Amino acid sequence: MFRRASRLLLSFVMLMTGAAVGVGATATTAQADSCYTWGRTLSQGTSGGDVTQLQIRVAGWVTSGERLSYDGQYGARTTAAVKKFQSAYGLAADGVAGPATFNKIYSLQDADCTPVHFSYAELNKCNSDWSGGAVSAATAKANALKTMWKLEAMRHALGDVPLTIVPLTISSGFRSRACNSAVGGSATSRHLYGDAADLTGSPSFCRLAQQSRTHGFSEILGPGYPGHNDHTHVAFDPSPYWSAPSCGI
Repeated sequence: MFRRASRLLLSFVMLMTGAAVGVGATATTAQADSCYTWGRTLSQGTSGGDVTQLQIRVAGWVTSGERLSYDGQYGARTTAAVKKFQSAYGLAADGVAGPATFNKIYSLQDADCTPVHFSYAELNKCNSDWSGGAVSAATAKANALKTMWKLEAMRHALGDVPLTIVPLTISSGFRSRACNSAVGGSATSRHLYGDAADLTGSPSFCRLAQQSRTHGFSEILGPGYPGHNDHTHVAFDPSPYWSAPSCGI
């Protein structure tokens, strides 16, 4: 909390200093952030690594069954996701990512780029270096970051849970092959790729399974599916598959 407050104070001081000398943030310049700083306004038709960074943070704001590509191309789907993000946080929903949108993102992320309500430690309870899975350690960690931003969107859409004494919790995330074998996981489990999370806590497992359909997850397994009555599993699977029979999915 202190780290985020300090970052926001720094941004404010920079803005005031710039205004005083006539070189403050313009309509196309973002304020400084310790994780990532956007230096221009983005809109449909733009492309680049800064678009990819934006897509990572808004990929959880899509329609049911949709998956946003991390391709660095600001197309119609990215525009729609930005609009939903803006609307969800009380911003003008014009689909253009400028200072107001970036500042909201800055307030939602920590210095390591993870969203404020989730952490790498939650997504990896297997080892310290993300090694031993089906992809490189760097890819597994990058996949986990994308998963966390989708979960942040889902958390906000659910009313910023926790809503009860038992919060939305990740019981399992990345697994090496050894960790996966130890818990009896499938040999093709998405946990091996770092893009899966098993959710417990509040709200109900069925509510989590139903809600996750609108936040970019393409693999959803929950109550009624063998071995998933005590949690809801969400992941990013190239071959979409949803099954939670007890929840009508």
